Amino acid sequence: MTRYERLNRLLELLAEHGTLEVEAVAAELAVSVATVRRDLDHLAGQQLLTRTRGGAVANAVAYDLPLRYKSARNVSQKQRVAAVAAALVAPGAVVGLTGGTTTTELARALATDPALTGLTVVTNALNIAGELTVRPHVKLVVTGGVARPQSYELIGPIGVASLGGLALDVTFLGVDGLDPEFGACSHHEGEAEINRLLAARAARVVVVADGSKLGRRAFARICPVSAVHTLVTDDTAPAAVVDELTAAGVEVLRAS
Repeated sequence: MTRYERLNRLLELLAEHGTLEVEAVAAELAVSVATVRRDLDHLAGQQLLTRTRGGAVANAVAYDLPLRYKSARNVSQKQRVAAVAAALVAPGAVVGLTGGTTTTELARALATDPALTGLTVVTNALNIAGELTVRPHVKLVVTGGVARPQSYELIGPIGVASLGGLALDVTFLGVDGLDPEFGACSHHEGEAEINRLLAARAARVVVVADGSKLGRRAFARICPVSAVHTLVTDDTAPAAVVDELTAAGVEVLRAS
């Protein structure tokens, strides 16, 4: 287990239980007590938890892991999903990209495909903008807004206003959950609002999500399933959820 994977697992355990005991965590992760203490001190320094005498307690942000920790999870699946999604984009297309780890991989796939000339990419994600701004063959449009440190996304009324007059060929949504009844959703209502507008401005809406996101709900809905044209996922996607989405009219593409 790498350090990033270990930090990610600590935050997940904290989100699940609310408190952590150093010795119990060390046993579960098969690492030393000293390693757990150092990891907890590191996370406490970033205000992601509060240290206690024998462990840690959760802060309010613990349920919503920062992007830098999420990026260590399911990397190969996300790259395969991104490759399939990139194949849906035609040269000269106007593409909307929301924030997220899978959409970040998609941005990299789009940027390195020599056949995709004349692309315009509209995004509210600062990290994606940083990836694409050095690509001369991509016209980059970044929404305004207030930066959210958890996800690097720009949110708020300035971002909402900036999307008013745009028309997109396709928007790729990164999501925290996709539930057949609730729809595509996000942990944060501000992100959901901007993502909803990016979807509404597009002729086609594609959700990109590895199988761990399917059948899950998050706090704020981005859009109902009826607004999603295509889901690109991987071979870990739960078959029952895929069947429900297909029955609802969503085209499902699996990355192998």
